[in-house]
Amino acid sequence: MRRREFVTLAGLGIAAWPCLATARDEQVRRVAVLVPGAEGDSEARDSVEALKQGLEERGWKLGQNLMIDVRWRISNAERANSAIAEFLAHRPDVVVTSTSQTLKALLQAIPQLPIVFIYIYEPVAQGFVQSLAHPGGNATGFTSMEVSIGAKWLGLLKQLAPNVSRVAFLSNPENPGPRQTLGAVGQAAAGAGLETIDAQVRTPAEIEAVISGLGPNGGLIVPPDGFLTRQRDFIIELADRDRLPAVYGFRQFATAGGLAAYGPSYVFQCRQAAEYVDRIFRGERPGELLVQQPTEFDFVINLKTARKLGLSVPPSILISAREVIE
Repeated sequence: MRRREFVTLAGLGIAAWPCLATARDEQVRRVAVLVPGAEGDSEARDSVEALKQGLEERGWKLGQNLMIDVRWRISNAERANSAIAEFLAHRPDVVVTSTSQTLKALLQAIPQLPIVFIYIYEPVAQGFVQSLAHPGGNATGFTSMEVSIGAKWLGLLKQLAPNVSRVAFLSNPENPGPRQTLGAVGQAAAGAGLETIDAQVRTPAEIEAVISGLGPNGGLIVPPDGFLTRQRDFIIELADRDRLPAVYGFRQFATAGGLAAYGPSYVFQCRQAAEYVDRIFRGERPGELLVQQPTEFDFVINLKTARKLGLSVPPSILISAREVIE
């Protein structure tokens, strides 16, 4: 979305929220969007554009009856709280967010503000909603993936690189959601006689140490996470340097040069979120809108990278891939 389509908000403390419930312009609805990716990232921009288009299809027009404010690179509680303080100046009707850290920060800071979340792991287990069918409270939305997807990643890696014997599961310890898939990775690896490494990383230096230490016949699994996504190019560069086969949870890793990616479509969920934002605008309660599980998945194979690694991609994988990069 073009910068001029966004509203720039003045700063305001969170404590001021209770006095902002009056004097609202009923002709304009406002949605605040917290994006974990950077503004220059094409996938992040596409996700915001998908939300905007979904709202426009439902009769909401920017500059007429709709205002959208976006905050980029919001992937931890500190940045989330800073963004909350800023956008409250314009009293959003709904907030859209997509990481566990920011969702937790929102619920703690302003629990009465309607929230539509996307790409959240196990929202019931994390205490964000009461149940998928009856969320309760002021948050609802769309889940990311079931923990069993870890076995899918491991199986895909083994099919693409049969010689892999050691697999590092890269994760951000501050984001508990993606780490829930580690158990499924470990079980699948044990069944295939593979060694798994629980590689928790907080800095680029720690990422490099993990990848450099894998050695021959190593492989890598990188689940969806805001921090890891911001390190995307660095991770791909290291994997390329060490000729390391890797499977990622976000499509954008494969399109940027990674070997393969499999996971729910982030952009598609942003378009789905527009329906819930629209329904909340029109008076429905978030707690009465059921939490939906993913129905659209991205499966991308980068043949150029496979050739560089000397790998032969099985025809069965090519046939099932949604996108093949030559």
